[in-house]
Amino acid sequence: MTTLEQLSQAVSSQHQTIVSELGNLDSQALNYKPTQESWSILECLEHLNRYSRYYNPALAKAIAANSDGNYVPNITYSWLGKKSLDMVRPQNGKKHKTVKHMNPANSQLSTATINEFLKHLQNLQNLLQNARTANLNKKAIPVEFFKLLKMRIGEILEFVVTHQERHLQQALRVKQELSAKAAA
Repeated sequence: MTTLEQLSQAVSSQHQTIVSELGNLDSQALNYKPTQESWSILECLEHLNRYSRYYNPALAKAIAANSDGNYVPNITYSWLGKKSLDMVRPQNGKKHKTVKHMNPANSQLSTATINEFLKHLQNLQNLLQNARTANLNKKAIPVEFFKLLKMRIGEILEFVVTHQERHLQQALRVKQELSAKAAA
């Protein structure tokens, strides 16, 4: 199985998780925060929406510009790519400070946040499909918080999917804490 196929499966799984685990929660549950400093389920998803609003169009542009039949299926990682992926892996329990404009804390959010995220997931699936004709090792996508740095198409695809997994797991922990609180 190729990396793109693995990423596509992960995105399908994320979509299913949203629908089955979070789609039926009411507004109060979706906005529940275990502590004042932590994020609610909707804040986790809004954070991902903010990243998707930047990276999905950047990926679409980069894939279109680099789909000249020179498909390179294996991703080679730059130092920045490795570092970025290591930082967002769900297994990395270390908390990282989010840049201010990507931090949704204390936002007024509704179920529209979930609907937007589901649309971003579908868009990402399309991008993964389109990437099957692109050179995944082309440095073509400026890093969101420091646009002078560029990462490879494949690195960003993997970064986006891994980052989403990290925050979906965070959202599921919030749901679990709410359930535990309700049962107590």
